[in-house]
Amino acid sequence: MRLVSFVSGDDPHQVPRTGVVEGDEVVDLTDPVVGLPGDMVDFLAAGPWAIEQAGAAPSSKAARYARSTVTLLAPVPRPPKVMGLGMNYGAHVAEMGRPRPENQVWFNKQRTCVIAPSEPIEIPRASPQVDYEGELAFVIGRRCRHVAAADAPSVVAGFSIMNDVSVRDWQWRSPTWTMGKSFDTHGPLGPWLVTPDEIDDPHRLRLRTWVNDELRQDSSTDDMIFTCWQMVEELSTVFTLEPGDVVSTGTPAGVGASFDPPKWLVAGDSVRIELEGVGVLENPVIDEAPSPHP
Repeated sequence: MRLVSFVSGDDPHQVPRTGVVEGDEVVDLTDPVVGLPGDMVDFLAAGPWAIEQAGAAPSSKAARYARSTVTLLAPVPRPPKVMGLGMNYGAHVAEMGRPRPENQVWFNKQRTCVIAPSEPIEIPRASPQVDYEGELAFVIGRRCRHVAAADAPSVVAGFSIMNDVSVRDWQWRSPTWTMGKSFDTHGPLGPWLVTPDEIDDPHRLRLRTWVNDELRQDSSTDDMIFTCWQMVEELSTVFTLEPGDVVSTGTPAGVGASFDPPKWLVAGDSVRIELEGVGVLENPVIDEAPSPHP
């Protein structure tokens, strides 16, 4: 099942709704026939009952919209938390000249960086050193703490794609990386949330990233150093995970910083990330608009 957050052109207030993708249509889960929350965090917090209702919705008389008439938002437009794992692919560690990590290296991305499929990535006025990172992301489905790796699949609501856009000079000047990872528009997420029953093994998925027509990253999630389940165990050891939390699992080799000279993103580029079994996330690149303030 592919769960989405969307707005419809027939809604003058553009209120976000949750939906299920069925072929070329989106089934509206907020229709009174189904009656589920329009906010994805609230939807996930409703638990297994909501997932069951969503699965049955395509067979109901709920309203349907042609995909061409709706705008997809990030599947979780405002996650409670966005956590990213650094240096988690063997080949990427090697290309960056770093030692293979013995422990998981986590950073925070401010949730205000999250944007929708097709929404522009901005090159900020503060720096031109803007890099792409195609990544598998997963979303937490229920509130949890101290989850063993063996039990971790039970707390994951689904999988998506994240472009962990990074401003490299701002990243390297901060030991926590957060400043270089959190610029507005630097968290493209989508196009939808694929439920775990659709993914046999998240650690065996081909992941590719193009900038314009140039294939920059071509790898598999089997190059991960730490698994998704180990990530859940590590994070939940420290703090409570909540419905809607997004975890981005690291990027493979081929980032712009690895080239000589570096291949930074520039206005006019387009970044396309394709993840086997999940879908395609594509965003244009533009310059940040001038500040409205003096």
